[in-house]
Amino acid sequence: MDEMDGGLIAALKRNGRASLSELADQLGLTRSTVRVRLDKLVQGGEIAGFTVLTRADVRPDAVRGLMMLEIAGRGAEKTMKQLQRLPEVQAVHSTNGAWDLIAEIGTDTLEHFDQVLFGIRRMEGVTRSETNLLLSTRR
Repeated sequence: MDEMDGGLIAALKRNGRASLSELADQLGLTRSTVRVRLDKLVQGGEIAGFTVLTRADVRPDAVRGLMMLEIAGRGAEKTMKQLQRLPEVQAVHSTNGAWDLIAEIGTDTLEHFDQVLFGIRRMEGVTRSETNLLLSTRR
């Protein structure tokens, strides 16, 4: 399994109902490449199956946070695609103001969260970041 397969699996984890066209657009690949890769992952047992999760089945990650990112020049789209490939990144938002992008991140532990932040900070084009942990959510 390579980085392309990892990106495909991450995209499917975010939206298991995404069409081949949607996956191809997100990953910057052709539909036929996505289809071949997906078939190979299923046949090889890397993807064991597909299922439906209801709201009651989904538990929020133990550690969640928002990472605001400043991106150099016109690199926001490239950085956004890189972020979308990370399974820990649940959403990426473009924004106005001081920050170019906001990434919603969720992990199982603080140590894992720190590793994800470290990796994102090392991405080409990321010039500055600020992260806030989400302590609780009220609706």
